[in-house]
Formats: sequence, structure tokens, C-alpha cells
Amino acid sequence: MTVSLRAPAVGRSNALHAGAWWLWALGLATAASRTTNPLLLGLLVGVAGYVVAARRTDAPWARSYGTFVRLGLFVIGIRLVFSVVLGSPVPGSHTLFTLPELPLPHWAQGVRIGGRVTAEQLVFALYDGAKLATLLICVGAANALANPARLLKSLPGALYEVGVAVVVAMTFAPNMVADVVRLRTARRLRGRPTGGVRAVLQIGLPVLEGALERSVAVAASMDARGYGRTAQVPRAVRHTTTVLTLGGLLGVCAGTYGLLAAEGASYGLPVLGVGLLAALAGLRLGGRRSVRTRYRPDRWGPRAWLVAGSGIAVAALMIWASGRDATALHPGVVPLVAPVLPLWPAAAVLIGLVPAFVAPVPEAPVRKATMTKPPGAKGPAPVDPAPRIPVPQAPVPQPPYREGGGCK
Repeated sequence: MTVSLRAPAVGRSNALHAGAWWLWALGLATAASRTTNPLLLGLLVGVAGYVVAARRTDAPWARSYGTFVRLGLFVIGIRLVFSVVLGSPVPGSHTLFTLPELPLPHWAQGVRIGGRVTAEQLVFALYDGAKLATLLICVGAANALANPARLLKSLPGALYEVGVAVVVAMTFAPNMVADVVRLRTARRLRGRPTGGVRAVLQIGLPVLEGALERSVAVAASMDARGYGRTAQVPRAVRHTTTVLTLGGLLGVCAGTYGLLAAEGASYGLPVLGVGLLAALAGLRLGGRRSVRTRYRPDRWGPRAWLVAGSGIAVAALMIWASGRDATALHPGVVPLVAPVLPLWPAAAVLIGLVPAFVAPVPEAPVRKATMTKPPGAKGPAPVDPAPRIPVPQAPVPQPPYREGGGCK
């Protein structure tokens, strides 16, 4: 018997848990926060982009990755502009050009507008902007791969109300945009203007009316399903739940800041672990108040462990490498030298490609067939219409035949 090593096609039973994608992306983002080497940052962006291209579906949220890439490029451009206009504390000897400097009062010492622009300060700004851009692109990869509705569906019972509110908010905006597009198309077909203040005011009332109707329908469905029912728990359990949840979330924030900051690597991981344990205990206790069930809950299978573990491994190895060889991960700009790709950190980043091989393969989007344009024909090629399926017709009843000719 042969065993196939290829990843299966995605289905309802083997869909990857949305939390695994977020853990993988946060691991890559943590690795990006530990270095300013542009070669390693470019490798992280390439790994994230390859996984997104290999495992992205045709869902609406999957199209957000390109927006995050453009946002990252915009951040790099803004960082360079600020460095040119506001200056930089990085000293440099390679002067590129000089801007007119605006004189400032004596109490604004250390701040300047304009002046000399050096190559060292621009390279430093480029490294710093690329670091932030990589963080945004990693978060964009999680948004493009993880289904937000399935992620909110997996929230613990203590956060059920928050999850429902977020789901309603996330579905309200796309429906409102769809209503605006539908109404503008209807006005265009009727020969009415679709731009201007008057058109916006005429479109706004039907859009708000439709949003109100959907809100009332959602509220009615939630009331019919018993939303808001809570179980009776002792007061001591409620207070303990509040203390554990708030303290755990504060610990998670402090630990995350320690991991992302270069100075907090020593205390970041222990504080993050203690905060996660306290928050999970608080959410476990708080879930007793929520009386609800899950329909077809998502399972955390072996493939989800591999995807999440690959991101965690990239983050852990990059943190270890930053403590062993900080010079390779943070190339200097004074004197100005070309960055070098370190071998072991680059190999650690490549572990992030594991989801491209173990995650279930999404279905290929269905594309319309088109006909090729005949040679010498003008105009666009005609679209091949969808094949028509013959519909069986019911037999037409015939009048009975009477002997001797004629019908009854």
C-alpha cells in the first residue's frame, strides 16, 4: 500500500484551523522584529508571499494581501521622507544633497527641519521602514489565509458576545458596500447621475434602510436562538474570572512587547507564558456563564500543529540568533557597508515554508471559458456561453383514438 505525501484538498472536515494561520504569521512577524537586515526581511516577505500564493482561496478576505504589501511600501516611503525632511541622529560622511534648513528656537534643540542629507541616514531609514513593512505584510498574510468568521467561531465562551458583535460589524460593511454598488448600477441604467452630493444623498437613505432591516433581522434571529442566556455562577467565581482574565491579558501585552523589543528578550517569554496561562484559566471559568453549543467546531489537527509550529520555530530560532550574532542581524550603517545574508538565520526563515506543503490545498476558482478570436476579426473575442443542459419535457397528452376515425 502506498502512502501519499501530498496535502489533501481542503474540505469541511479537514479545513485548517484559523488560529494556526495567525500563530504562523505572528511567528514570522516576531522574527522580523528581531532584525534589520534587508536580506532577511526580504526573505521573510518572500516566504509569506509564497505561502499566500500557494494556499490562498478566492474568498473576499483573501484579496487583502496586496493591500498590505502596498501599505508596507507606503510606510517605507513615509519613513524616507521623514528622514530627509526632519533629519536623523545617525552621523554620516557621504553627503547626497543639502536642503534649506529652517531656523528653530533654542528650546527646540535636537530637532531640525531640512539641512544635510547623507547616505547613512537614508540607509538607516530604509532598514527601519523595511522592518515595519515586513511586520505589516506578515499580518496581511494571516488576514488573507485565515477565515475571520471561523476564527471568531473558535473563540471561548467567555468572549462569545464580543465575537458576535465583531461578526455583525464585519458583515455589515461588505453588505453596505454591495448595496451602494447595486443602487449606483440601478441609477446608471435609469440614466440618473451617480456622482455628486445629490446622488449620494439619494443613495444614502435606501442604504441605511437596508442596513436597519438587516439589523432587525439579525436581532430577531439572535433572540429566537436564545442569545444572552447566562448560567448562575457564584460571585467568587466571577471575581476570580475577572482577575485572571485582566491580569492574563496584561501579561500577554507585556510579554509581547518584550519579545518585539530588543531590550526585553530576557523577560518577554516568561511573562508571556504566565499571562497566557492566567488568561486561559480566566476564559475557562468565564465560559461557564455562556450557555451555547458549537455547530461543527473546527478541529486542531496535526497539520494545524505543523503550521503553527513552523512559525513558532522561526521566531524562536531568530531570537536565539539575535543573541548569538547580533551584528549579522543588524548590519551597521556607520561606516556604510553592504549587508551580508547570514546562513543559519536564513535557514531558520525557510522553515516558514512548511504550510505551503502541509496545509490543505484550496479549490481552484472556476473560470469562464472564452472563445479565441478568428484571424482578421475586429473587436473583442466573443465569450463562450455556458453549455445548456437539456431539460426533459413532459409528454403532451393525446386524445384517445376511436375506431372508425376521429377522436372523442
